[in-house]
Amino acid sequence: MTDDQTIFNVALVGGGDFCKEVLRKTTSNFSQEDIQARFCAVVDPDRQAPGMVLARKLGLKTFSDYRELFDPRHGIGLIIVTMPGDSFFVDILRARPEHIRLLAYDVFLMMWRAITVEEERLRKRNKEFEMIFNGIQDFLLVISPDMTIDDVNQSFLDQMGYTEDEVIGRKCYEVFQAANRGCKGKVVECPLYESVRTKAVTTRLMTRVNSQMKIRIIEVTIHPIFEKDGRISKFIEISRDITERRKEEEEITRRLEKMVDDRTRQLRETHAKLIHQDKMASLGKLSASVVHEINNPIAGILNLILLIKRISTEDGVGGENLEQFSDYLALMETETRRVSRIVSNLLAFSRQAKIAFNPVDIPRLVEKTLIINQNLLKINGIRVEKKLAPDLPRPVGSEDQLQQVFMNIVSNAAEAMEATPEAVLTIEAVHTNDDGKVRILFKDNGVGIPGENLSHLFEPFFTTKKKGKGVGLGLSVAYGIIEEHGGQISVASRPGEGTTFVIDLPVSRKTEDAG
Repeated sequence: MTDDQTIFNVALVGGGDFCKEVLRKTTSNFSQEDIQARFCAVVDPDRQAPGMVLARKLGLKTFSDYRELFDPRHGIGLIIVTMPGDSFFVDILRARPEHIRLLAYDVFLMMWRAITVEEERLRKRNKEFEMIFNGIQDFLLVISPDMTIDDVNQSFLDQMGYTEDEVIGRKCYEVFQAANRGCKGKVVECPLYESVRTKAVTTRLMTRVNSQMKIRIIEVTIHPIFEKDGRISKFIEISRDITERRKEEEEITRRLEKMVDDRTRQLRETHAKLIHQDKMASLGKLSASVVHEINNPIAGILNLILLIKRISTEDGVGGENLEQFSDYLALMETETRRVSRIVSNLLAFSRQAKIAFNPVDIPRLVEKTLIINQNLLKINGIRVEKKLAPDLPRPVGSEDQLQQVFMNIVSNAAEAMEATPEAVLTIEAVHTNDDGKVRILFKDNGVGIPGENLSHLFEPFFTTKKKGKGVGLGLSVAYGIIEEHGGQISVASRPGEGTTFVIDLPVSRKTEDAG
């Protein structure tokens, strides 16, 4: 660039180490056409200051008084203060002509530090790119528009058996095809021509010869690099020798076909056996679990009946025995209800009955669930906090089945907080306007669930309860019910911090889903 009027001249005031660092890192060949600003002068009373010494070596103007910069002949457009001190900045600010801009030390220091951080990041990134480039096993070539090879990487030279002198400066077709003319018009056209025509990346399989004139199969990808005016300045070729790989692939394909045939025959023979075994295993697991779970409460009921029968026969039913009889009857009722719950869970798990869908009043359903479980909650000393949003929309679903879900979650929460000193069950219901759903949260501060159990929590027959406490179908049934309602159920928990169940139910359902 020769027209000085198009260059923005910058002067530095303060010739210390900071000035030297700025000049060392930024001074370049200002004749380049992309340089629009340059440092042209440095000011410092100390002629031997490091920045002043470097400025003279670089051919920049140096002054001992900043007022020299105001001379129009120097064409200064910006003064940057590279030494601390507000008073010095104020002096320049008052004395400078209006056409000269001024940048304070603190502002420039902040900008310089930001630039330095970015420079270091780019330097680190360039180093990483350089290491990657040097470690690439693919062939990398730089080819000019006239088909001359300008540069290659070491992988190409090593694998194709060439030296740099045998490749660089020669036409690509002379090296690749051992020919004295281009590949245009041949059966398999050179991908360079296609990149020129389409101005896009081109990939193609080519046959080329190495230094021993042996034919190799090369996978070639051409990347055209464009100038600002749209012309192609060079081509970057990334290629690899896949000759051996093609042979291996053919052999692997043959072996795989044989293996597939063998495995297909084996699978056909074992498929029926696996299905039968799976059915029998599931049936056996279900039968054993159900028998065990139902047998325990039935055995308890039978013992209580025998005890009542013995007392009534030997001692008679008197005032002293009535309270004891009442306790026995309460236990029998509890065990009978337990059997009923197990059977209900099994029936729900089978999904045989049709479901009637209607708008469900969630706050009312929560209250109903709490009333049913009030004795259980009271026995365990659990305080219930309700945060039910007013005017909550009614999702379409089965009130009976959703109550079964709520009952299971509340029951599990009560058991989880049996040993919690200040047990609190928080039930929250809100309308998520963004996705048109009603969200119900059940949060307890009980013992929590170990992380390894969370992913299995909704699986059939999985339970962490003690023997005789559950068959492991409650949450599986709940999952199925919520899924059938078009919703989602999830759980978050940490041992010792409690558990939160989150249920999302859509406010509306498609007509074909109902019923």
